[in-house]
Amino acid sequence: MSITVAAPHELGPSELAAWRDMQAGAPALASPFLSPEFARAVGRQRPSARVAVLSDPDRPVGFFPFERRPLGLGVPIGSGVCDCQGLIHAPGLDWDAAELLRGCRLQLWRYDHLAEGQRPFETHVVDRAASPVIGIRDGFDSYTAVLEARSEARTRQLRTKERRLRERVGEVRLAFDETTSASLDTLMRWKSAQFRAKDRMDLFARPWAVALLRELHRTRAPGCTGTLSVLYAGERPVACHFGLRSRHVLQYWFPAYDPEAAPYSPGLLLLTRLAEAAAGEGIGLIDLGKGSEPYKEQLKTGDIGVTEGWTARPTLRSGARRVQAESAGRVRAAVAGSAALRSAALRTVNALPDAWKGC
Repeated sequence: MSITVAAPHELGPSELAAWRDMQAGAPALASPFLSPEFARAVGRQRPSARVAVLSDPDRPVGFFPFERRPLGLGVPIGSGVCDCQGLIHAPGLDWDAAELLRGCRLQLWRYDHLAEGQRPFETHVVDRAASPVIGIRDGFDSYTAVLEARSEARTRQLRTKERRLRERVGEVRLAFDETTSASLDTLMRWKSAQFRAKDRMDLFARPWAVALLRELHRTRAPGCTGTLSVLYAGERPVACHFGLRSRHVLQYWFPAYDPEAAPYSPGLLLLTRLAEAAAGEGIGLIDLGKGSEPYKEQLKTGDIGVTEGWTARPTLRSGARRVQAESAGRVRAAVAGSAALRSAALRTVNALPDAWKGC
């Protein structure tokens, strides 16, 4: 098996077709974050983006999207915003992680949302987490029956809030696939305010992130379609979500809502309406992403496994990179556990020049 590395935009039509066929034939690889469209969109914003093409003598058998950082460190393509990572491969392919890294000229590849079924990469696992999901393969009515059986009181309370929103503001409706750029601007404005209110890094202060969402919003492909959903009360938007969908999976990515509508739980109303619309589009699974926020626990029907860790080549240089990765992890944990350190770090990041924020 040979390994060649190219920028995402350098892949030819036959390679892109093979990539899409591999995704279509493997449910574990169905995430739009593993699509060639996502890789190519990231590649236009991040010059470090690459794709390793694994080939037998006759055809491609695997695609490995990644980003190359200094000193041989590799990270997933779209690191920081990519919620599903790994190798897209032909059924039954047996690959060696160290050999793959050698072909990519990487010493170590660090991941935080490794897809299920990627065991060759699981040489140094830091954490195994649950990514809550909403299963709607059997239709929206079956899903609402699950919610009512779990907590009839919560379901009734949400319906009461929707009725009050309708009576006080206007008729409640969902635009499942809103195409206007103004609605995307509204979402990013709300989300930026939410990031800062929670002492988190404002992703949308980074020009590459804004440009990436704008491009993905225009992307229309079976394996990756940018989907902006807006919940309206009358003519007023009260909640938005931007995510990516493939044929059967919707990745829940960037939700936000108008703080003035908070008493009506617009985020929950949006997600339930989104599940109904997605089921009507033939989507069978909404992946809510890693985390145990209360709304995810309330609305999920199950979980899928997500792994964090790294894999490395057995060299001295990779050992040094492993020490760096471990040190960086300890620093991130220390910052996350201290409000003072977190605020100081955020002030530093937000004060960086725009050119640095794209790194």
